[in-house]
Amino acid sequence: MTGGATPASLAGDWLTSAYDQNPASGMDSSAQDLERETVGWLGELFGLGAEFSGAFVTGATMSTVTGLAIAREWLGERAGVAVSEAGAAALGPVAVLSGSPHSSISKALSFLGMGRSALRKVPVLPGREAVDVAKLDEMLGALGGPAIVVANAGTVNTVDFDDLRAIAALKERHDFWLHVDAAFGGFAALAPEHAALTAGLDQADSVVVDLHKWLNVPYDSAVQFTRRRDLQLRVFSNNAAYLGEIGETPDFLHLTPENSRRLRALPAWFSLVAYGRDGHREIVERCVALARDLGRRVDGSPHWQLLAPVRLNVVCFTLAGDVTQARVDALVDKIARDGTTFLTPTVYDGRPALRAAFSNWRTTAADVERVFGALERVAAG
Repeated sequence: MTGGATPASLAGDWLTSAYDQNPASGMDSSAQDLERETVGWLGELFGLGAEFSGAFVTGATMSTVTGLAIAREWLGERAGVAVSEAGAAALGPVAVLSGSPHSSISKALSFLGMGRSALRKVPVLPGREAVDVAKLDEMLGALGGPAIVVANAGTVNTVDFDDLRAIAALKERHDFWLHVDAAFGGFAALAPEHAALTAGLDQADSVVVDLHKWLNVPYDSAVQFTRRRDLQLRVFSNNAAYLGEIGETPDFLHLTPENSRRLRALPAWFSLVAYGRDGHREIVERCVALARDLGRRVDGSPHWQLLAPVRLNVVCFTLAGDVTQARVDALVDKIARDGTTFLTPTVYDGRPALRAAFSNWRTTAADVERVFGALERVAAG
């Protein structure tokens, strides 16, 4: 899932390099004010209320690390342990529940000392990647204690969405931190036809959103949001005399893993000012329409089989007939050598498959025609 770089965001990125600001501290630059404004605008786009604060990070993986680090501190708060002081070992085993977790979740759990084994898979709905909320309810009840729930606002294979409102409603009976991976699916909030998919995002405790995907700003750029900045500050605060007092509005070096960092907010600020909500909504709606066009073509071809409905901007499909991983791998290589398009391999419901993801602002209907033509060529050959 790779976006492009719009002209406005590219101009902002050039200026970021030319200005060479380190927006870690507010003592020597107004860069932090621009970042706060940009984060606020993005929060409005995704329907997050004033109780959320956020910061720029490198990508969805580091956004996940930040969100789960805050969740880890929340677990410690529930257990009467300051994990940021005593370490993860003082917390003991934790439970992280998810239906279709992105691979970065396991990576973050390893990084944070909670361990990959903390992740517990929850059954998904039949023929879906969305979590079975009733099963999640049962598993939370069996735990009998605080946990972390990782929900999806757009899975990588089929862009399936968990029922965020139903999951959040479980908090009436269970004690858990709700972390939502909305790396690219969160942008569905911009399009009226698809905005209902993100309903309940504002009930999360931490949210992941990538910007170098559907916002089409240069790599690397993402944001993290949370409603518990107090815990975030406890985890990431960096105390040194030359950094000054933390104060009521903490500098970003106290809120993310990085001290030194690029002014990633500037390309995003340029893009939001240049195109606004309407411009970015058009990109989202066009990408969805193009993905559905390719999905219809694939579904009507004797060479291919569509494996899931095209819910948003990813087409998940495979070869017709018996398919092996070796055949799919050979096909991926053949498609790449054709030079027209690039698709990634995956496995969906145990079947080797292909993914076509639409997120670049320059993609048009003519590109879909070329992509499908290439697919038909390699399949027939």
